[in-house]
Amino acid sequence: MKIKAPAKVNTILKIVGRRANGYHDLAMVMEKLALCDELDFELTDSAIELTQDGQSDAGMEAHKNLAWRAAAALREAAGVSQGVRIHLNKRIPVAAGLGGGSSNAAAALKGCNQVWGLNWSNDQLAEIGANLGADVPFFIYDGPALVEGIGDRVTPITKLPKLFILLINPGFAVSTLWVYKRWDELNLACGQSSVTSLNHEGSSPEPRAPSPDFEWLTVNKAGDTVPPLFETAADVVSHLDNDLEEVTAGAHFEISEIKTFLTDAGASGALMAGSGPTVFGVFSDARSRDDAVAKVKNSSWRVIATEN
Repeated sequence: MKIKAPAKVNTILKIVGRRANGYHDLAMVMEKLALCDELDFELTDSAIELTQDGQSDAGMEAHKNLAWRAAAALREAAGVSQGVRIHLNKRIPVAAGLGGGSSNAAAALKGCNQVWGLNWSNDQLAEIGANLGADVPFFIYDGPALVEGIGDRVTPITKLPKLFILLINPGFAVSTLWVYKRWDELNLACGQSSVTSLNHEGSSPEPRAPSPDFEWLTVNKAGDTVPPLFETAADVVSHLDNDLEEVTAGAHFEISEIKTFLTDAGASGALMAGSGPTVFGVFSDARSRDDAVAKVKNSSWRVIATEN
């Protein structure tokens, strides 16, 4: 059995609080991309095995891979005695802000769910996924979503308009853990006025309403979906926002350099993806996006034309 594990971008990423355990409360709009890793699954007698090719972390042991850990977590939770052999073909850049590891974990949960004949619901799989990484629950469900809390509250969005996207990765990795830690340091240093639930003494944060600028994303919910919030690509571009961009860009000038390149090359908007360092540009059509590819002169940049 073969399952695709898509990359993602956050068109909006807002930090709205910080918990006593160090986790951050987030409010995000997330969309999946055509760029995918691919996982093959084969039922085995007992062991969980993982092999991979394509781009990967040099020397990574299988049991440290999120896909392996996801399979192990599901087997333990379900009391399964059988094993699985997973082969991972990597196409999504590693530690790039595109959610590749989390997507692999979600694909492993869904694949093993089928291989072992468990018939667990998406909600059950997402509960397992939330313990593996903040982005994992998002990838369990289809389509774009409003994602809140520590990634555990996923509300599907009916749809986003067609987005023609150019990803540019500067050729180095960024630690998500470092980015959030640095964000805390910077905001504590300036007194932290915008995130009122940040607690310096370590007690539990008080409930906090969304900031006025973000409230429109959390109202008018109906059932399991949010009404269409973005009618056109221009609507998406006008709300591009990432609280982490300033942190990563402050340490790596390449972020600003790539954003400038993308807008000069015709993108209607550009934003860092997740914690970075990948930057994505939104283009009006496939031709203008592909024309921008030909303008890239920096040989260290990895350039990927894709869409949602």
